Amino acid sequence: MSAVTAQERNGLEALSPGATALLRTLDATFEGWGTATGAAPMIMPPLLPVASLAKLDFYDNFPHQAMLACALDLDRRDATPGARPSVFAPGVLEPAALGLPSAACFAVYLYHEGARLAGDTAVTVLGRCFRREEFYEGLSRLLGFHMREVVALGSREFAQAHLDRFAERIAAFGAALGLPMRKEAASDPFYDRGGQRALLQRLSPVKYEFLVDDLAIASVNVHRNFFGERCDIRLDATGEPVFTSCVAFGLERWLSVLLPRHGTWEAAVEAVLRAAGEVAGTGAIADGGSR
Repeated sequence: MSAVTAQERNGLEALSPGATALLRTLDATFEGWGTATGAAPMIMPPLLPVASLAKLDFYDNFPHQAMLACALDLDRRDATPGARPSVFAPGVLEPAALGLPSAACFAVYLYHEGARLAGDTAVTVLGRCFRREEFYEGLSRLLGFHMREVVALGSREFAQAHLDRFAERIAAFGAALGLPMRKEAASDPFYDRGGQRALLQRLSPVKYEFLVDDLAIASVNVHRNFFGERCDIRLDATGEPVFTSCVAFGLERWLSVLLPRHGTWEAAVEAVLRAAGEVAGTGAIADGGSR
């Protein structure tokens, strides 16, 4: 059976029962890697205030991905009986004060806004994310998709060690699955493009993607103290803004590369469980949990 229940519809796809089972198996695997480091599972809101995202320069850095949500203005909407509109004109909408997040980690930083952390902290979340794209393609490029993230907030050393552990585990997992995975440096626009941070990023990349068939299915990202400064998240002992890093898994993208290689959803689930067991004893996630 197809991965979706109908033809492609503007990047919005329904997963079949088999695809759903594989997504849940993958997510449980990645969440388990996070909790093994001491990451606390959390559930974040599905929408975020536009004002909060603007504080993170989201609409400057990612305007092409931005999606907004708002309510109907009931005094101005077309109230023609029996009308079944396919779109609503801007004039009948209230101002858009809420944004649909393009990544799961934004909510984590906003949740900790103003916090004084007792020590290094890790959180894992499953987010429903949204990105406006030039085109959509099956499960590899969607408007709405699931993203599992494991986020570290703390010292510079803690943030970097977090990424080192997960990069090792992702590579081992990909090899166990027989995926032709490669790791490549990528750009991250969380810095003033003309400033010192942009120069530092060119000299020392802050984002690496794990690609299969030229499709990024996971990434490791360090944002230095950008979010610590913007959200005023500090280590209580020093008063310094925290450094942050995150590991992200685009779950539907994993589905899109696993099904062609295993033929059925059931076989792909078995392969994931087998690979997860093979890498469980590698020790890549064994230490360095939050404290």
